[in-house]
Amino acid sequence: MSMRVRIHRGSHEIGGNCVEVESGGARIVLDLGRPLDAGHDDEVPLPSISGLDGNDPSLLGLVVSHPHQDHYGLASQVSPKVPVFIGEAASRILHEAAFFGCAGLTCAQAGLLRHQQPFDLGPFRITPFLVDHSAFDSYALLIEADGRRLFYTGDFRATGAKAALFRRLLERPPAPVDVLLMEGTNVRGDAGPRGGCRTEAEVRAAMAQTIGAARGLVLVAYSGQNIDRLVSVFSATRKARRELVLDLYTAVIAVATGNPKIPQPGFGGLRVFVPQSQRRRVLESRRFEYVRRVKKCRLYEQHIAARADRLVVTFRKSIEPMLDALPSALKGAVAIWSQWPGYLDMPSGAGTCEFCRRHGIPLIVHHTSGHASIADLQRLAGALKPGRVVPIHTTTPGLFVQYFKNVAPCDDGVWWEV
Repeated sequence: MSMRVRIHRGSHEIGGNCVEVESGGARIVLDLGRPLDAGHDDEVPLPSISGLDGNDPSLLGLVVSHPHQDHYGLASQVSPKVPVFIGEAASRILHEAAFFGCAGLTCAQAGLLRHQQPFDLGPFRITPFLVDHSAFDSYALLIEADGRRLFYTGDFRATGAKAALFRRLLERPPAPVDVLLMEGTNVRGDAGPRGGCRTEAEVRAAMAQTIGAARGLVLVAYSGQNIDRLVSVFSATRKARRELVLDLYTAVIAVATGNPKIPQPGFGGLRVFVPQSQRRRVLESRRFEYVRRVKKCRLYEQHIAARADRLVVTFRKSIEPMLDALPSALKGAVAIWSQWPGYLDMPSGAGTCEFCRRHGIPLIVHHTSGHASIADLQRLAGALKPGRVVPIHTTTPGLFVQYFKNVAPCDDGVWWEV
């Protein structure tokens, strides 16, 4: 009997990934994501996987590839009896995010993923491979059982700050594999081989140019958990001889990476502002250590107003009330949107657009995908030499046959053998 796989979500959509793997009656789950189209307050039921309630011992654990909600977002609904495996830095980031009421997760980890350090879980041998992605501490996973090998890419790219990881994977691949379960976010009908994917260095250069040309305050909207982008924003800010102002949430996430090279409190040219909503959260929880840590680099409203033309401020909805009360600080201001442009058509992004319209602030997009281009997906498939390619994290699985050999699309809910 061969290892079997069932995709619960992701075979025909981007996000919400969930994959069940079975061998000899034992099972593991790879990712348990929240659909991208689910509203903030929408209730999303767990997929029909026996044991997520903690009452089926044949479910050996949940392995989370990386800290993006569309891969872990339903994990908080799982019984604490279910062992969870995730990267160490990813775990810290999600723990801190949970305190701020953001996209976070607090759970007891049964084990931590480490680059190319295999571990056994029942009949499964699992080897994590650190990958380049817009989420910090992201992994692809090699799953081996019954003499068969499944390589699950999770989400990855080859154009970010950690692109060397992709090159090393191509140079020393765990090939051949029987099945490559590969993300296809950028496999689209309108995408060329490069898919319009700029490198992180190109985004950084574009931001530096915009910041350098700005006459007043610069606002930059980016995910606090996109550490590559934080580094790019800081670098672009310093090149323009300005100071970067983080909100407390972003500052705490930067520290949670555990990497002292990541811009964080204590860096020259970096300040921290604590919005009212975050001050209230600290006060109500009495977690005053959060503000004590940023005391030496903290800025207040009056400082931002007085030094607007020398600052780049991390733009969150939580700082809009402060900015609304300081119209003089917005004279000559420019806003940069450094997230997926599609969010601008959603309620959260629409609010940003309205704020900018209300104050006459131009909104400029400087962003690139956190996902691999078709050309890079082809390079990975060529290195791994899979017996089959199964699409996931894509809205167009039928297009895979135009770019890859041995494509075998599999629908959600259907078991198939590796």
